[in-house]
Amino acid sequence: MNAKRPLVAVMTGAGISTDSGIPDYRGPQGLWQRDPSAQELVTIGPYLADPDVRRRAWLLRRDAGALAAEPNAGHRALVDLERAGIAVRVLTQNVDGLHQRAGLPARKVIELHGTAQEVQCVRCRARTPMGEALARVAAGEDDPACLACGGLLKPRTVMFGELLDPVVLQQADAVAQACDLFVAVGSSLQVHPAAALPQIALEHGARLIVVNAEPTPYDDAAEEVVREPISTALPALVKRIVAGAYDGTPTSRE
Repeated sequence: MNAKRPLVAVMTGAGISTDSGIPDYRGPQGLWQRDPSAQELVTIGPYLADPDVRRRAWLLRRDAGALAAEPNAGHRALVDLERAGIAVRVLTQNVDGLHQRAGLPARKVIELHGTAQEVQCVRCRARTPMGEALARVAAGEDDPACLACGGLLKPRTVMFGELLDPVVLQQADAVAQACDLFVAVGSSLQVHPAAALPQIALEHGARLIVVNAEPTPYDDAAEEVVREPISTALPALVKRIVAGAYDGTPTSRE
């Protein structure tokens, strides 16, 4: 009898994109360590209330170059996993769109924290490309307003102080409940409610693998913890998954 091929859920955090030139937040060299005040730039209360915070946030987006970032070997490894015929869903905390740019079908990527590829008006909810807003900043607008109604623009991301989209969270919960293997990659696994997804997977019988440079709250529950750099560790892990290393019945955790 053929072994059951797994449904693989891969939860990705900022660590998978650092090799694409996008800094993480909480790591030893992360943005919050280098500039703790930067956190208010992505916190909804200060962002809406303070024009100076918005101006600084637009300058940060302009200078970060995230829209020009290219997928790296970690992103491409997950495309290889999908193209090998493995049922895979990516639950990403990232807003950079690099999984889709690498070639993963958009329907297989659940963006838990939204996307930085677009901006949205907080008043009329109109959406426009981030690139258009950044072009206006480059042309001299320090706090570009919605062209439709004059309202404030924000990235179509979930800022600190905002709730995740309940529909998106429900989709992610369903994947975590159904998967056979849950791989957490480049995430501190500390930001809730997304950080609860590995626990949901464990409670429904999935195996757990953690790929992260720093310790996480789930290391003790994981079947395997990988500390090597993601751009080398993830392609190697994908090859093992494709070869069938995680097919069949999960190991007992009793």
